[in-house]
Formats: sequence, C-alpha cells, structure tokens
Amino acid sequence: MASSTVWQCLVALSLFSSAAYGYGYGDGNGNDNGYGDGNGNSYGYGNGQLDPKFYEKSCPALGFIVRVSMIKAVLTERRMGASLLRLFFHDCFVQGCDGSILLDDVPATNFTGEKTAFPNVNSVRGFEVIDDIKRNVEYVCPGVVSCADILALAAREGTVLLGGPSWAVPLGRRDSTTASLDGANSDLPGPTLNLTELIQSFANKSLSPRDLTALSGAHTIGFSQCVFFRDHIYNDTNIDPAFAADLRRSCPAPAGSGDTNLTPLDAQTRFVFDNAYYPNLVARRALLHSDQELFNGAAQDELVRQYSADSALFFADFVAAMIKMGNISPLTGSAGEIRRNCRVVNSS
Repeated sequence: MASSTVWQCLVALSLFSSAAYGYGYGDGNGNDNGYGDGNGNSYGYGNGQLDPKFYEKSCPALGFIVRVSMIKAVLTERRMGASLLRLFFHDCFVQGCDGSILLDDVPATNFTGEKTAFPNVNSVRGFEVIDDIKRNVEYVCPGVVSCADILALAAREGTVLLGGPSWAVPLGRRDSTTASLDGANSDLPGPTLNLTELIQSFANKSLSPRDLTALSGAHTIGFSQCVFFRDHIYNDTNIDPAFAADLRRSCPAPAGSGDTNLTPLDAQTRFVFDNAYYPNLVARRALLHSDQELFNGAAQDELVRQYSADSALFFADFVAAMIKMGNISPLTGSAGEIRRNCRVVNSS
C-alpha cells in the first residue's frame, strides 16, 4: 500500500504527465465542446454534465495517480488492461456508468449486487485494482473522486498501456447506492446473440451499429472462458474448420468439462490493442459467436473490412464510442454519492 507521503511527493510530477497525452479542445467542427487525443483528432464529449476537467481544481493529480497505479497493475499482469476495459463496459450497460458493478453483496442488509449475475460471476475481474487506485486517490484527495470515474479512467489507461488510443475521459459521475442483478442478467449482450439482437441491445443504450462494431474491437485484447464459446466451435458453420479444431483441444464438448479454460480472443496479438480483431472476423476466426455475427454476410461486413484495413479509423471510432458509452445515464450533481469504499455504499 502506498503511503500518503509517497503520493504527496509524486503529486508534483503530475503536471508533466499530462503533457504526454497532449489533450486539446474542440469537437472537430470549430466548437469548443470536446477534447482531442493529441493526434490531430478531436471528439465531443456529449453529456454537458460531464467534463474531462471536472477535477482540475479539486484533485489535479488524479490522472497521474490512476496512470501510475495502472502501470503497476499491467506490469503485474498484462491481462488486467483488458479486464478493466470489460469491467467498465459491464458497469455502463447496467444502470449507466455509476460504479454499481463494484458493489459487493451484503447479506446482513439484504443488499444484492451485480457480481453474481451470469455474465459477471467468476468472469469480471479487476476489483482489487480499483480498490488500490481508490486508496491512492483518497490519500491525496479524500472524499472527492467517485469510484465510477476511477473505473472510467482505469479503462482508458488499460487501453493506452496495451498500445491503444488515448482520449480525454469526461468526468463528474457520482456513485450509485443501488445495483441491479436483474439488469445485469438482462441488459448485458451475451456471446450467443445474433446481429439483430446485438444491434437492439446497443440501441437500448443509445449506441449505434457503428458503435457496436467499434466497441467490439476491444476483443483484440483479453480472454474468454470455454463455456462462452463452446457452442460456436462445435455447432456453428460460419467458422474456419481448422481454427475450430484447434480450439476444441482446450475446450471439451461436454458441458461442465473445462468450462473455465481460457483462450485469447485474439490469438495473434493477445496483449496488444490493435485492429487485428477485424481480419480475424474476415477470416472467420472469431472466438465468440457474437463476434462473428459482425461479419456474416450482413450490414456490418463493410465496416469490418474498413477497420481491418485502417487502424486509424478503428481507433477514432473506438474513442468516439467509448466517450458515448461513458455518457450512459451518469449520476451527477447531488444524485448518488462519493463512496469511501468502492465495494459498499457509505451507509453500510
């Protein structure tokens, strides 16, 4: 655990760290309502209640603290970058980006969180990293920064540390005091969905088919358990036969056998955030049924081809979609709270 003295000494360096990201202003249309990524691209941040500069005065070292904590986490386990990106996605799709996925069950008060929902149980991870970042932030800025914002920043840092694009994260979310197990079971798009169902699932969150295809590119990093792709490699026909045969070696056919065995979503560059996911789709080498649905003779095929050939286009669309997803139903103003501990509400 870092001491407050160490973090106070590091605060002075935070001003230098921000220069590496080169954030600028503007939405690309001459309007000063967005932030750039330092590479000539600029993006509006949508929800007028969120602002990348929200903590500029109340916690100016926030970005630096999250960055250093994430460097430590990814150096310890490179998979963690993908895990935290997925954790943010699973948070935003249930009740909005409010940190509800971080809440533990509390049997004594009959509080049920989202961690035991089918898409999450024994699957989503990275909670200890968020706990660590929260502790480090609290040393410097006690009671100021929400767990929801820490998760949003951690997802960005994990992407950058694995070679992906950067973006200015809109901030100012507050933490929920509720969670929804039913919502987690119903709202998170599953690996067996077809394209029509995927498009509807994202439309329910005001995300477009283009957002769907861009955000799915996050599967260029990370792993999946056998239980989530078994049916695809044994029963689907839109999969490269040699690829399916190779996967069957570590994912046995009988249900309950090897369910938790892990396979990289992108075997070529499993720890690098790039556009390699899309050529995999074109070659019918997607690990998940839902991923292959994006290239299966339907409406998203052309966009998949474009992303496959143009990593800059993918990165730009991914950033825009991440900002848009991060604006799903945030709690702001006096709604919710700033949790002292990301795992429990303050009244616990």
